[in-house]
Amino acid sequence: MRQQIPPGGPDAQQALIAAYEALLSRSSRMLDSARDADWEALVDQETEYVVQVEHLGRLDAELPLDDERVERKAELLERILEQDLEIRQRLIERRDELGRLIGSSRQQLALSRTYGPQQAASETSDAEWRFTKKPS
Repeated sequence: MRQQIPPGGPDAQQALIAAYEALLSRSSRMLDSARDADWEALVDQETEYVVQVEHLGRLDAELPLDDERVERKAELLERILEQDLEIRQRLIERRDELGRLIGSSRQQLALSRTYGPQQAASETSDAEWRFTKKPS
């Protein structure tokens, strides 16, 4: 959701700060998704997040802020960056987890290819022996 920024003046500055607050809100939802391991929701939100960041970058370059709003912007950016760091850490953990799962699956597949036919032959021989064994 892009905010329209009126040209110049305190209203424009406040609208720019409101856009940063909206970005923080989206970042918070992304963090919640990462904490809940809802990766699909995270990816969906990240797409809009990138659009918001690009839009803010253009607006920010065009609109100087007064000292009070520069400070508020810095606070918002600090919180956004803190959340971004935690999101990235959780994504790295997820990537590592998926890597372990893929490695385990590959190992199981290799073992199955190597020992699968022998295991089936062994089970067949064992079953055959049980059924052909003469009672004592």
